[in-house]
Amino acid sequence: MESLGSIITYWVIALAIVVFSILAVTSRKILRSATYLLFALFATAAVYFKLDYEFLGGVQIAVYAGGIVVMVVFAILLTTKPGENSALLVSRSRIRGLVAGLAALVIGAISLLTRCELFVSQPAMSNPDMKLIGSTLMGSGHGQYLLPFEAVSILLLACIIGGVVVARKR
Repeated sequence: MESLGSIITYWVIALAIVVFSILAVTSRKILRSATYLLFALFATAAVYFKLDYEFLGGVQIAVYAGGIVVMVVFAILLTTKPGENSALLVSRSRIRGLVAGLAALVIGAISLLTRCELFVSQPAMSNPDMKLIGSTLMGSGHGQYLLPFEAVSILLLACIIGGVVVARKR
């Protein structure tokens, strides 16, 4: 059984993720949105550390909070003026967006409840060692991730080059 302090810590981290995610999406200043995204990613890393997944927490900080957010900030600084507000969005399809959001919430809740130990008994998971993680991430066999990893790296490189080209035209 978990202690009360551990449960409170979890809820504080979860609240931080929700608040910073909402602020990242709703802020009209784009650099503030990137900063809120950074805080949401750090809070997600805190969840990984709380679950004793130190490797995933470190990767979350190094790759997402460190690399991706820095790349987003560079792209923002190359393509826009940092102090300007974005235009207020007017959408004609708010109802469709609301329905899609609610559908995603219901699907997420169903997925969570079917994995919850209170409802369904699941086999215990073990922490994999670094050799297994490395061979899975960088292997080219079935169920390994070298090809998607390289595809994402080429996509990110194309985004950076596109940002530089757009910035140079101005």
